[in-house]
Amino acid sequence: MPFFRYFAGVFFASPSGGGAGSASRWIRARAGRPSVAVMSDLEVRDLTRVFASGGTARRAVDGVSFTATSGLLTGFVGGNGAGKTTTMRMIMGVLAITGGEVLFDGAPVTRADRREFGYMPEERGLYPKQPVLDQLVYLARLRGIAPAAARREVLEHLDRLGLADRAKEHVEKLSLGNQQRVQIVAAIMGQPKALVLDEPFSGLDPAAVDAMADLLREHTRRGVPVLFSSHQLDLVERLCERLVILGGGRVLANGTPDELRSSGVTRHRLVLSGDAGFVRGVPGVRAVDVDGAVALLELDDDAAASRLLSAALERGAVHEFFPVRPTLAQIYREVTA
Repeated sequence: MPFFRYFAGVFFASPSGGGAGSASRWIRARAGRPSVAVMSDLEVRDLTRVFASGGTARRAVDGVSFTATSGLLTGFVGGNGAGKTTTMRMIMGVLAITGGEVLFDGAPVTRADRREFGYMPEERGLYPKQPVLDQLVYLARLRGIAPAAARREVLEHLDRLGLADRAKEHVEKLSLGNQQRVQIVAAIMGQPKALVLDEPFSGLDPAAVDAMADLLREHTRRGVPVLFSSHQLDLVERLCERLVILGGGRVLANGTPDELRSSGVTRHRLVLSGDAGFVRGVPGVRAVDVDGAVALLELDDDAAASRLLSAALERGAVHEFFPVRPTLAQIYREVTA
């Protein structure tokens, strides 16, 4: 039987036995492997997790289905308790699945698949009293990277994330933001075939966010599916090609940013030379907000737009009238209301 362990974002298994010797053989076999392209989707179907306590059962995740597409950044957003972390734990096998399944490359995910994934958990798994470099090289070795190659890769990532001069310091001496960067390096080492990252941008300054985004895009260019959760909706909107919005353990919205925007209510901005309060009395027009000469409106149809413009022109000049694309924050508020 293979043995299976989890260390600080690294899943490690020996495919042929349970001893240190077999682990060493596995590491040697993987050392120096070339970079390869990945073109495999990570998919969850009807994923469910029920927690039972004191005779009662609570569905933390209830029939969640979505795909983290190969070569794309998929943002996973939702409020506290929405089920994001529980879903990610089930994807990685950290938490048992009550119902549903996880697929990779169209087939049920295996332990062998998962040990090729990069995972950044909600709870950070670093050893506080170990030097950064020694710890990351050790974790890289668990991924099967040869010592010299592990050291090179770790130093390269630390340099790119602005930590090259802190490589020999103990983790506990770093700020929380810098500890976050070290955890990120632990997750992305070794050419992972998929990345599952729980709040990877939390606590990072703008420069580190940009550096991290560049690193993730390098992985998507290899075809790696990247799923990451975040409460920073503006960041998710800027980076992601696909979005999954979770609420109450269920998927409330799922698609590209343009698909989510087109599925929402289209609003129009109207700017006049005089007061816009009259718009409240125009049939087929709903005033979302009116502030002096500026109004944000929802229109029933083209006829309502014509009535609105006619009424506006009777009162003076119309400076602006155009549809407003909703932001991700607005879409999020609408679907979670």
